[in-house]
Amino acid sequence: MRSIAAALLLLIPFLLSAQETITFPSKDGLTITADEYITNDTLPYMILCHQAGYSRGEYMSTAARFQKFGYNCLAIDARSGKEVNGIKNETAALAEKKKKGVAYLDAEQDILAAIDYIYKKTTKKVILVGSSYSASLVLKIAAANDKVKAVIAFSPGEYFGDKLNLKQVIKTLDKPVFATSSKAEAADLAALMKEVKSQNKTQFTPSNPGDHGSKALWKETNPNYHEYWMALLMFMRGINS
Repeated sequence: MRSIAAALLLLIPFLLSAQETITFPSKDGLTITADEYITNDTLPYMILCHQAGYSRGEYMSTAARFQKFGYNCLAIDARSGKEVNGIKNETAALAEKKKKGVAYLDAEQDILAAIDYIYKKTTKKVILVGSSYSASLVLKIAAANDKVKAVIAFSPGEYFGDKLNLKQVIKTLDKPVFATSSKAEAADLAALMKEVKSQNKTQFTPSNPGDHGSKALWKETNPNYHEYWMALLMFMRGINS
Protein backbone atom coordinates (compact mmCIF):
# COMPACT_ATOMS: atom_id res chain seq x y z
CA MET A 1 0.00 0.00 0.00
CA ARG A 2 2.83 2.38 0.83
CA SER A 3 4.44 2.03 -2.63
CA ILE A 4 1.08 2.58 -4.33
CA ALA A 5 0.48 5.71 -2.26
CA ALA A 6 3.92 7.01 -3.16
CA ALA A 7 3.25 6.41 -6.84
CA LEU A 8 -0.07 8.22 -6.70
CA LEU A 9 1.55 11.16 -4.93
CA LEU A 10 4.10 11.36 -7.72
CA LEU A 11 1.30 11.88 -10.24
CA ILE A 12 -0.13 14.93 -8.44
CA PRO A 13 0.85 17.99 -10.51
CA PHE A 14 2.13 20.46 -7.93
CA LEU A 15 5.21 22.65 -7.90
CA LEU A 16 7.85 21.98 -5.25
CA SER A 17 9.85 25.12 -5.91
CA ALA A 18 9.91 28.20 -8.07
CA GLN A 19 11.62 27.92 -11.42
CA GLU A 20 14.61 30.15 -12.09
CA THR A 21 16.07 30.74 -15.54
CA ILE A 22 19.86 30.75 -15.54
CA THR A 23 22.74 30.82 -18.03
CA PHE A 24 26.20 29.26 -18.15
CA PRO A 25 28.82 28.72 -20.88
CA SER A 26 29.01 25.67 -23.12
CA LYS A 27 32.32 24.01 -23.95
CA ASP A 28 32.89 26.44 -26.83
CA GLY A 29 31.77 29.51 -24.86
CA LEU A 30 28.23 29.70 -26.26
CA THR A 31 25.76 30.82 -23.60
CA ILE A 32 23.35 28.05 -22.57
CA THR A 33 19.94 28.98 -21.18
CA ALA A 34 18.36 26.62 -18.67
CA ASP A 35 15.55 26.39 -16.12
CA GLU A 36 16.64 25.36 -12.64
CA TYR A 37 14.23 23.73 -10.19
CA ILE A 38 15.69 23.61 -6.66
CA THR A 39 14.11 21.70 -3.80
CA ASN A 40 17.11 21.75 -1.48
CA ASP A 41 20.69 22.93 -1.98
CA THR A 42 22.04 19.65 -0.62
CA LEU A 43 20.33 17.41 -3.19
CA PRO A 44 21.90 15.98 -6.37
CA TYR A 45 20.60 16.96 -9.81
CA MET A 46 18.78 15.50 -12.76
CA ILE A 47 19.75 17.18 -16.04
CA LEU A 48 16.79 17.25 -18.44
CA CYS A 49 17.51 17.31 -22.19
CA HIS A 50 14.91 17.92 -24.91
CA GLN A 51 14.12 16.30 -28.24
CA ALA A 52 14.64 17.60 -31.78
CA GLY A 53 12.95 20.90 -32.57
CA TYR A 54 12.14 21.53 -28.90
CA SER A 55 13.42 23.56 -25.96
CA ARG A 56 13.66 23.34 -22.19
CA GLY A 57 9.89 23.90 -22.29
CA GLU A 58 9.54 20.14 -22.90
CA TYR A 59 9.80 19.70 -19.12
CA MET A 60 7.44 22.49 -18.00
CA SER A 61 4.84 20.03 -16.69
CA THR A 62 7.19 17.25 -15.60
CA ALA A 63 10.23 18.79 -13.86
CA ALA A 64 8.36 19.20 -10.58
CA ARG A 65 7.42 15.53 -10.65
CA PHE A 66 11.03 14.57 -11.24
CA GLN A 67 11.83 16.50 -8.07
CA LYS A 68 9.69 14.02 -6.14
CA PHE A 69 12.45 11.48 -6.71
CA GLY A 70 14.65 13.54 -4.38
CA TYR A 71 16.57 15.60 -6.92
CA ASN A 72 16.90 19.17 -8.07
CA CYS A 73 16.43 19.58 -11.82
CA LEU A 74 18.13 21.52 -14.59
CA ALA A 75 16.25 21.64 -17.92
CA ILE A 76 18.58 22.93 -20.62
CA ASP A 77 18.18 24.52 -24.02
CA ALA A 78 20.61 22.58 -26.22
CA ARG A 79 21.72 24.26 -29.45
CA SER A 80 19.81 21.81 -31.65
CA GLY A 81 16.14 22.76 -31.19
CA LYS A 82 13.45 25.40 -31.68
CA GLU A 83 10.40 25.83 -29.41
CA VAL A 84 7.76 23.95 -27.44
CA ASN A 85 5.00 24.86 -25.00
CA GLY A 86 5.53 28.53 -25.80
CA ILE A 87 9.19 28.43 -24.71
CA LYS A 88 11.73 29.37 -27.38
CA ASN A 89 15.12 27.69 -27.44
CA GLU A 90 17.42 30.60 -26.62
CA THR A 91 20.62 28.59 -26.92
CA ALA A 92 19.72 27.46 -30.45
CA ALA A 93 18.77 31.00 -31.48
CA LEU A 94 22.09 32.32 -30.21
CA ALA A 95 24.01 29.50 -31.91
CA GLU A 96 22.42 30.34 -35.24
CA LYS A 97 23.17 34.05 -34.73
CA LYS A 98 26.81 33.23 -34.02
CA LYS A 99 26.92 30.75 -36.92
CA LYS A 100 27.67 27.78 -34.67
CA GLY A 101 26.83 24.23 -35.68
CA VAL A 102 23.34 23.18 -34.61
CA ALA A 103 23.33 19.50 -35.61
CA TYR A 104 22.44 16.82 -33.07
CA LEU A 105 26.06 15.96 -32.30
CA ASP A 106 26.89 19.65 -31.85
CA ALA A 107 24.55 19.63 -28.84
CA GLU A 108 26.68 17.07 -27.00
CA GLN A 109 29.00 19.81 -25.72
CA ASP A 110 26.03 21.59 -24.16
CA ILE A 111 25.09 18.50 -22.12
CA LEU A 112 28.72 18.02 -21.10
CA ALA A 113 28.88 21.66 -19.98
CA ALA A 114 25.70 21.21 -17.93
CA ILE A 115 27.22 18.18 -16.19
CA ASP A 116 30.38 20.12 -15.35
CA TYR A 117 28.38 23.15 -14.20
CA ILE A 118 26.32 21.07 -11.77
CA TYR A 119 29.21 18.91 -10.59
CA LYS A 120 31.29 22.00 -9.79
CA LYS A 121 28.34 23.40 -7.86
CA THR A 122 27.47 20.24 -5.90
CA THR A 123 30.34 17.69 -6.27
CA LYS A 124 27.56 15.11 -6.70
CA LYS A 125 27.02 12.79 -9.67
CA VAL A 126 24.04 13.61 -11.88
CA ILE A 127 21.25 11.65 -13.51
CA LEU A 128 20.91 12.40 -17.21
CA VAL A 129 17.45 12.46 -18.79
CA GLY A 130 17.25 12.52 -22.58
CA SER A 131 14.48 12.65 -25.16
CA SER A 132 14.82 11.31 -28.72
CA TYR A 133 18.16 12.53 -30.14
CA SER A 134 19.27 13.77 -26.71
CA ALA A 135 18.41 10.35 -25.25
CA SER A 136 21.03 8.93 -27.57
CA LEU A 137 23.51 11.60 -26.53
CA VAL A 138 23.02 10.99 -22.80
CA LEU A 139 23.59 7.26 -23.29
CA LYS A 140 26.81 8.03 -25.18
CA ILE A 141 27.98 10.49 -22.54
CA ALA A 142 27.14 8.22 -19.62
CA ALA A 143 29.24 5.41 -21.05
CA ALA A 144 32.40 7.51 -20.61
CA ASN A 145 31.65 10.17 -17.97
CA ASP A 146 32.35 9.43 -14.30
CA LYS A 147 30.19 12.35 -13.18
CA VAL A 148 27.03 10.52 -14.33
CA LYS A 149 25.24 8.25 -11.85
CA ALA A 150 22.43 6.90 -14.07
CA VAL A 151 20.56 7.50 -17.33
CA ILE A 152 16.89 7.84 -18.25
CA ALA A 153 16.43 7.64 -22.02
CA PHE A 154 13.13 8.29 -23.81
CA SER A 155 13.16 6.95 -27.39
CA PRO A 156 16.91 6.80 -28.08
CA GLY A 157 17.97 5.63 -31.52
CA GLU A 158 20.52 5.75 -34.30
CA TYR A 159 19.88 9.37 -35.25
CA PHE A 160 23.38 10.31 -36.41
CA GLY A 161 23.85 8.50 -39.71
CA ASP A 162 27.43 7.48 -40.46
CA LYS A 163 28.78 9.99 -37.89
CA LEU A 164 28.10 7.71 -34.92
CA ASN A 165 27.18 4.08 -34.31
CA LEU A 166 25.38 4.43 -30.99
CA LYS A 167 24.91 0.72 -30.39
CA GLN A 168 28.66 0.19 -30.58
CA VAL A 169 29.49 3.20 -28.39
CA ILE A 170 27.17 2.26 -25.52
CA LYS A 171 28.26 -1.37 -25.17
CA THR A 172 30.53 -0.35 -22.30
CA LEU A 173 27.80 1.52 -20.41
CA ASP A 174 27.79 0.03 -16.92
CA LYS A 175 25.61 2.54 -15.04
CA PRO A 176 21.90 2.07 -14.20
CA VAL A 177 19.78 2.68 -17.31
CA PHE A 178 16.03 3.18 -17.76
CA ALA A 179 15.09 3.16 -21.45
CA THR A 180 11.59 3.50 -22.85
CA SER A 181 9.75 4.47 -26.01
CA SER A 182 6.43 4.19 -27.76
CA LYS A 183 5.18 0.65 -28.30
CA ALA A 184 6.00 0.89 -32.01
CA GLU A 185 9.63 1.75 -31.22
CA ALA A 186 10.12 -1.01 -28.62
CA ALA A 187 11.70 -3.63 -30.88
CA ASP A 188 14.30 -1.19 -32.21
CA LEU A 189 15.02 -0.02 -28.67
CA ALA A 190 15.53 -3.60 -27.49
CA ALA A 191 18.04 -4.18 -30.30
CA LEU A 192 19.88 -0.97 -29.42
CA MET A 193 20.12 -1.84 -25.72
CA LYS A 194 20.83 -5.56 -26.11
CA GLU A 195 24.59 -5.43 -25.59
CA VAL A 196 24.71 -2.66 -22.98
CA LYS A 197 26.95 -3.88 -20.17
CA SER A 198 24.91 -2.52 -17.24
CA GLN A 199 23.54 -5.05 -14.76
CA ASN A 200 20.81 -2.57 -13.84
CA LYS A 201 19.08 -2.11 -17.18
CA THR A 202 15.33 -1.54 -17.53
CA GLN A 203 13.36 -1.29 -20.76
CA PHE A 204 9.74 -0.28 -20.32
CA THR A 205 7.21 -0.90 -23.10
CA PRO A 206 3.74 0.61 -22.66
CA SER A 207 0.64 -1.56 -22.97
CA ASN A 208 -0.89 1.04 -25.30
CA PRO A 209 0.70 3.04 -28.16
CA GLY A 210 2.43 5.49 -25.81
CA ASP A 211 4.46 8.35 -27.28
CA HIS A 212 7.87 9.31 -28.64
CA GLY A 213 10.35 11.01 -26.31
CA SER A 214 9.56 12.43 -22.90
CA LYS A 215 6.15 13.50 -24.23
CA ALA A 216 5.18 10.04 -23.00
CA LEU A 217 5.04 11.62 -19.53
CA TRP A 218 2.63 14.39 -20.56
CA LYS A 219 -0.85 13.76 -19.23
CA GLU A 220 -2.16 16.40 -21.66
CA THR A 221 -1.33 14.30 -24.74
CA ASN A 222 -0.79 10.72 -23.54
CA PRO A 223 -3.82 9.06 -21.89
CA ASN A 224 -1.54 6.35 -20.48
CA TYR A 225 1.15 8.66 -19.12
CA HIS A 226 0.78 7.11 -15.66
CA GLU A 227 2.22 3.79 -16.93
CA TYR A 228 5.52 5.47 -17.70
CA TRP A 229 5.60 7.29 -14.36
CA MET A 230 4.94 4.09 -12.43
CA ALA A 231 7.74 2.23 -14.25
CA LEU A 232 10.10 5.15 -13.75
CA LEU A 233 9.24 5.33 -10.05
CA MET A 234 10.16 1.68 -9.59
CA PHE A 235 13.51 2.26 -11.33
CA MET A 236 14.29 5.32 -9.23
CA ARG A 237 13.38 3.55 -6.01
CA GLY A 238 15.92 0.89 -6.95
CA ILE A 239 18.84 3.24 -7.57
CA ASN A 240 18.04 5.45 -4.57
CA SER A 241 17.78 2.58 -2.06
